[in-house]
Amino acid sequence: YNRREYFSTSFDNDELSNRLKMVANTIAARKFLGVKRQVFFVSMGGFDHHDYLLDHHTRDLTRVSRAISSFYAAIKELKLEKQVTTFTISEFARTLTSNGDGTDHAWGGTSMVIGGSLNGKKMYGKYPNLKLNDDLDIGNGVIIPTTSTDEYFAELALWFGVSKNELPTIFPGI
Repeated sequence: YNRREYFSTSFDNDELSNRLKMVANTIAARKFLGVKRQVFFVSMGGFDHHDYLLDHHTRDLTRVSRAISSFYAAIKELKLEKQVTTFTISEFARTLTSNGDGTDHAWGGTSMVIGGSLNGKKMYGKYPNLKLNDDLDIGNGVIIPTTSTDEYFAELALWFGVSKNELPTIFPGI
């Protein structure tokens, strides 16, 4: 196998960017690999900001933004933006209240879905006002989510070709 460059998009040299570049290269080599559908899981840790929240969160979200932007540019260069969907998810969020220099674990968070076949620029659920005692604040700055992860994943499953009738089997909580 002769490695060839499938795209000219440049990526930063950090862990997330390198992982997404590898995913883009693997997607580009799909015909050589003989696959029609691929699912990739890429993780980025380090968001447990009990301390130095403002500095670290800004740094980390900048890395996420740059890595996803480069990935999507490479996918567009490959003319596959309608065949690739990228999404983010986290297992927890942060409180709106400070613990002195950071925040503690919470419940409601936001996710992004990126792809050329999406009906984009929409917000699902209700975005909180991000102020204490908002109607979604259940105490101490913990925001309750208005959209469940089952709903979120069900939309992705529909995109992937799962029928609406099969959703309750896959997501019993739907």
